[in-house]
Amino acid sequence: MILIYGSQRDYDAISGTSGDRPAWSPEDAAALHAFMGKWNNDLVESGEFVDAQGLTAPVHARRVSLRDGVPVVTDGPYAETQEVLAGYTIVDCASFDRATEIAARLADTPHPKGATLDNEWHVDIRPIVGSAAEPDL
Repeated sequence: MILIYGSQRDYDAISGTSGDRPAWSPEDAAALHAFMGKWNNDLVESGEFVDAQGLTAPVHARRVSLRDGVPVVTDGPYAETQEVLAGYTIVDCASFDRATEIAARLADTPHPKGATLDNEWHVDIRPIVGSAAEPDL
């Protein structure tokens, strides 16, 4: 599973509603969506695509915790959390190294010139329990 991260500020900038940093133009956002569409389609064509989903902005999240035995629901976004899971892609490929190669293509994700991110850009790659890529313990 390839895990992609972002922040509420990232979602706001891409959607053009950012108040504290330059908003992306509609053309910039379209370039990002076209890049991701091609990335996914290439995986479909290679037979390695299993599933992919983007997640809504952190402002739409809810966190459930337990306090004194009672569930407590907190609406997002969460000030203490800078990054959240923005989406994921599941691939079925020959090896963990191949999954890493696939994820590395995301390093060329387009963004506006001079755009800033809240955190250093990265994705995580994790084998799914029971998959061929799961490491032996």
